[in-house]
Parts: sequence; structure tokens; C-alpha cells
Amino acid sequence: MTLDFSFFFTSIMLGVGLAMDAFSASLANGMNESKMKKRKMCGVAGIFALFQFAMPMIGWICVSTVAQLFCAFEKCIPWIALALLGFIGGKMLYEGIKNKDSDEDKPAAGLCALLIQGVATSIDALSVGFTISDHNCMEALLACLLIGAVTFLICLAGIAIGKKAGTRLAGKAGILGGAILIFIGLEIFITGIF
Repeated sequence: MTLDFSFFFTSIMLGVGLAMDAFSASLANGMNESKMKKRKMCGVAGIFALFQFAMPMIGWICVSTVAQLFCAFEKCIPWIALALLGFIGGKMLYEGIKNKDSDEDKPAAGLCALLIQGVATSIDALSVGFTISDHNCMEALLACLLIGAVTFLICLAGIAIGKKAGTRLAGKAGILGGAILIFIGLEIFITGIF
């Protein structure tokens, strides 16, 4: 494998494809917290980017070392994503319904919830380790860094769009954000099972 145009293009396109779930979660977080500061926006996007970087790298390591164990775990990925996103989305939905008439801006998610969202939206990226299994360690690291960088930018855009929409939706943003997270969990589950 050489570091040519094809390598960079493929890595960036993998990043775009993998970042869609994280984009949707970022959109939901932005809608729920329309006054989110730029520093927190970068932190939220950074968490998603970190997980989108780490999961394919972990997948590559698994393929390079313990591929048989990973294959057994791969069947659980849709269930884990559904449970994690269903829990966080359900909690946001409940809070949104409970406070639907309130115009008060609430933090989208604390660190723990963001970490759960990061895992849930990136766990399917473990399987990307199989697609980059022909890369050496430095190439795999560079590909995963590109995936993380693309995710960071896409998530920043998602938060910014969500903030604008959240301002217009006022008290209903939490309901919509929770519904989006539940939908992402169902989408990962359905595409992973079938």
C-alpha cells in the first residue's frame, strides 16, 4: 500500500460514511443546547472524532492479532448500539416531553452521556479494521486519523445546524433530539442484523 491519492480519498470517504451517525447525534445535541459555547462544541465533536479514530484502529489491531475473537463480538454490535442510543435517546425524549413547554436551554448531554453516544455511534466502525487490514501500522494510523478529522468537522457542522434548529424549535428540541438518537440506534440495529 502506498500513500497515494486513492489512499487519502478512500480514508476520507470512510470518514464521511462513518461520521453520519455521529453527525446525527451532534445535530440532536446542538438542537437540545442551542446556546452551546464554541469550546463545548469542539469538545463534543472531539469526543465523536476520538471514538471514530479509535474504533477502526482497534478493529485493525484485532484483525492483526485476534481476528477470531472479534468475529464473535461483531454479532453483538447492533444490539449494543441499539441499547446505548435507545437509553440516551429515551432519556432525552422523556426530559423533552416532561419539559416541552419550557423555553429553558438545557445542556444536551454530560460527559458520561457523550461518551456513551461516542461508543454507540462508532462501534460499527470496528469492522473498518477489516477493510484496512492490508495497511501497515503507520498507514492504518494515518487512515484512522483522517477518519477522526473528517468526523470532527462533520460533527461541528451538525452541532451548528442543530443549534440553529434548536433555537427555532425551543422546548420541542429535546423531543426531536431524543427521537433522532433512538432512530440512529434502530438504523444501526436493523442494518447490522439484516
